[in-house]
Amino acid sequence: MSDSSRTLKVAIPKGSLQQPTIELLAKAGYEICVSSRGLRPSSNDPELDLYLIRAQEIGRYLGQGFIDCGITGYDWAYENGVDLVDLGELPYSRATARPTRWVLVVPEDSPIRKPEDLEGKRIATEGVGITERYLKERGIKAEVEFSWGATEVKVPDLVDAIVDVTETGDSIKANRLRIVDTLLTSFPHFYASPSAAADPWKMEKMDRIALLLQAALCARGKVGLKMNFPSARLPELLEKLPSLRRPTISQLSEEGWIAVETVIDEIVVRDIIPELKRLGAEGIIEYPLNKIVP
Repeated sequence: MSDSSRTLKVAIPKGSLQQPTIELLAKAGYEICVSSRGLRPSSNDPELDLYLIRAQEIGRYLGQGFIDCGITGYDWAYENGVDLVDLGELPYSRATARPTRWVLVVPEDSPIRKPEDLEGKRIATEGVGITERYLKERGIKAEVEFSWGATEVKVPDLVDAIVDVTETGDSIKANRLRIVDTLLTSFPHFYASPSAAADPWKMEKMDRIALLLQAALCARGKVGLKMNFPSARLPELLEKLPSLRRPTISQLSEEGWIAVETVIDEIVVRDIIPELKRLGAEGIIEYPLNKIVP
């Protein structure tokens, strides 16, 4: 039997964040295997006991202590109103690198132009707690009803407004809707339950995971470059390519040549490599990065 004190129960968000989260964990060094119908993934770390749980529920299970830690959106932790230990924001999302936004939406021709116009109106949303807190902070009295989905189709026939999630706003525009206000901006976070955070072994394990997740995100969109370069032209290299101001430089056995290694944004590689070649670089190597630990 496994020692439960040496096992960390970890929740992975099931749904739209599932694949991006599994890919992030893989870059952090945790290979996750999910069967076609299974909700208990396996991993290459025997100390992890994994659960696939809807992001909306992870905060609640963490707050109740059934799960030690997990990744879920700040929005759902806020929605559940639970006391969690925040181990770090993870700036990634389901479709883009943008945060999720909870927005107040009405039809394009709606007379509702500002939040105060919601007085006495009906709002449909999956984020009831988020919406009710927003209205309470502004002293607005409106009826808020839970929506099981397909919220955009409910205005204007069933409700006066909706509060929905968006990253790009494209779907809102496509449905001839208009954003009145943003209630909340959210990225996923790595959260721990208070009871797990109080356990020294679990806290150290969670800190290590958090460090590796952050390192994987730091490496996103960056690559490493290596090259041999004529030492006499190093000042010109540093002047022409400011992104290489802090490269690693070492002397080669051949006099007059140095080895240069640096990390740059992948998007600029196509412009920099021809410039490096023009300046006399040889043996240029581009390589991918999984983690950058600041």
